[in-house]
Amino acid sequence: MDIHHLRVFLSVYRHRSFSKASKGLYLSQPTVSEHIKTLEDELNCRLFDRLGRTIIPTEEAGLLYPLAEQIIEQVESIKGKILSAGRDLTGDILLGASTIPGTYILPYVISDFKKMNPGVSFRVIIEDSRRITEMVLNHDLVLGVVGAEMDNESLEFEPFIEDELVLAVSGDLADGDPIGLEELSDIPFVIREEGSGTRKTVQRYLSARGMDLARLNIVAELGSTDSVKEAIKAGLGASILSRVAIREELEREILKEVGINGLKMERNFFFVTHRKRTLPRPYRAFLSYMKNMKPRL
Repeated sequence: MDIHHLRVFLSVYRHRSFSKASKGLYLSQPTVSEHIKTLEDELNCRLFDRLGRTIIPTEEAGLLYPLAEQIIEQVESIKGKILSAGRDLTGDILLGASTIPGTYILPYVISDFKKMNPGVSFRVIIEDSRRITEMVLNHDLVLGVVGAEMDNESLEFEPFIEDELVLAVSGDLADGDPIGLEELSDIPFVIREEGSGTRKTVQRYLSARGMDLARLNIVAELGSTDSVKEAIKAGLGASILSRVAIREELEREILKEVGINGLKMERNFFFVTHRKRTLPRPYRAFLSYMKNMKPRL
């Protein structure tokens, strides 16, 4: 049943006139008559008795009138709520993020976003990139931010911001000049766990230059960037980490960066979504905000 037919019906019923209804609706009289005829055919009943220039609502019209009023009122209420929602953004956002964006990027972005949209609340789950991607794939999350792409046609990965991975050291290792790639195997090495986007990126760059992670002198495998940083500070070994994650330690000279000749490791962080999921409005607004601002890295 077309909502426009009901609007025309209500006008004709109230005016008891096709011509007055046509003027009030800014429609031609034949168009008004056509709307009523279509409605009568759909309901399989006569709604108005036409007695010359006079029309009289039938019993069926009397039954339809209050119901049509309710329908129109509900439609107007829906429109009002949608328009109001467009002006006042509210809701909950559940984000999944891998360690680096979840710890060192999103807090700044969320803080700035909430200053403009105080009615939106956030919950952030921090796992490795593989786990966050699996949660999006399994519909446990609708939006994730990760440090590596995974090969799955059901998912869409969109670059967010760029990052660089650097060799971070402390203690005696901090006094050295840039080293060659082959010298990495001589250094005690602390590495992130399997599934980490950082580890996957390091592995990709080393493999492209004919070097496997197995050739490194791995002394520990740890489950977070913070634990790796603490291990480096304690003298356990060196590691390749996100520059974003060790920015403060580099500035305070707690950790040192050692160059690797001929190797510059760059990557993107990515938004990950499921191709068959429609993002709720708060998510769309937040995603648009992240795309159009430069995080304070």
